Amino acid sequence: LLLGCELTASTKSYTFQVDEEDDSDHVLALSVVCLTDGAKDECNVVEVVGRNHENQEIAVPVANLKLSCQPLLSLDNFKLQPPVTFRLAAGSGPVHLAGWHRIMHREDASFEENDDLSEEDEEDLPPIMPAKK
Repeated sequence: LLLGCELTASTKSYTFQVDEEDDSDHVLALSVVCLTDGAKDECNVVEVVGRNHENQEIAVPVANLKLSCQPLLSLDNFKLQPPVTFRLAAGSGPVHLAGWHRIMHREDASFEENDDLSEEDEEDLPPIMPAKK
């Protein structure tokens, strides 16, 4: 499923949440954060607000956009677990966020654990060589 929302001076936050009774695993991935038509040349800081392992609210800035130098940022499918809130911490936007939402039903997901990984399964990496001057 595709996700999109817009943060502005009047709508400073957007919360993505799922039904607590839902027995599925949900992944929310952010692909792009960009300024849209009507943005001023000011710093627009977008934060992701979630909860840590102690259930305390934490806010992490993920984008600092400015029309004249960085109007768009690719987040390479930055994965989050709902519920999560996107907040415009500074600036007036409009800032558009785009990504996708994947639902994995637990009864459909099946995998086998294999603790007997042989050395053949491990990828051999070439040694790191010093740079030539």
